[in-house]
Amino acid sequence: MTQDKQSTNPVFEVLPRDLEPYRRGNVGVDWVHRFDSGKPGPHVLINALTHGNEFCGMVAATHLLDNAIRPQIGTMTVSFANVEAYRSFDQAKPFDSRQLVHNLNRIWSAEWLDGDQDSPEIRRARELRPVVAEADHILDIHSTSQDVQPFWVYPAFARNAAVAGAIGQPGVHLVMPRGLGSGTPLIQHGSHGRDDHHGAALVAECGQHFLRSSSELATDVALDFLAHFGLIERERVARPPARRFELVRTHVVASPQFRFTRPLIGFERFDEGDLIAIDGDEEIRAPCADCTVLMPTRQPIVGREGVYLSRPLP
Repeated sequence: MTQDKQSTNPVFEVLPRDLEPYRRGNVGVDWVHRFDSGKPGPHVLINALTHGNEFCGMVAATHLLDNAIRPQIGTMTVSFANVEAYRSFDQAKPFDSRQLVHNLNRIWSAEWLDGDQDSPEIRRARELRPVVAEADHILDIHSTSQDVQPFWVYPAFARNAAVAGAIGQPGVHLVMPRGLGSGTPLIQHGSHGRDDHHGAALVAECGQHFLRSSSELATDVALDFLAHFGLIERERVARPPARRFELVRTHVVASPQFRFTRPLIGFERFDEGDLIAIDGDEEIRAPCADCTVLMPTRQPIVGREGVYLSRPLP
């Protein structure tokens, strides 16, 4: 795949800070901090660093802790997930610290968590399992390798769409009617992935990993999320109607010969049947009209996601 200049030469406006002062939490799990208002209300989890080089979540989480943001009702939990990968960051290889072994955002099924495999990510997911399960509502903060418009990602439950729509930013929604098709993300762990659950669980993709604007948006979204559920007070801002897309297919790279037919960064559109990529002997073609590409891989790796294919929703 031909790489474009912005992915190979990223601008570093935000770099890691020392998280050691945040190691000791208060729930028996490192880097997890919980604040109970003592009043009835929902339990909201703000999760950062599911991927180690997605710094905007770190900035949002440390903002909440450094500024002593506390819930007026209910309970707020702030967690830093893959700190071990975060600590491995090397500015010369800035995309390598996404994960150490496994994608921490694809192993939240009983098959992985109760299985016999082992890695830093699997161990961390097992530690965080009760933290995730105890939350009523989850905001999992992410960022993208390319500088594209921020967007929500969530399973196609009305409760998720209602919260994303009410918050209003990001202004783009990627709806997953059948999940990702490449593993179980944190926001679909246990009851959060069921139709009958009461709580919302969303990913906010806040922009390119290392840009200051991504961290600013992540902080705003975290505060908006808390305010939506009444944990803090925050002025609401009117937003334009959202653009919504439905995930049609997730393609996982199958061969070292995977390549796109032209450089992609995300949100490019293809007509039905257009050739998007070639993966060994397989042609990946647009499965629908106005097929919109999201999250095209920066560097194809066999066994990892290559591209999301979506269609616009009314």
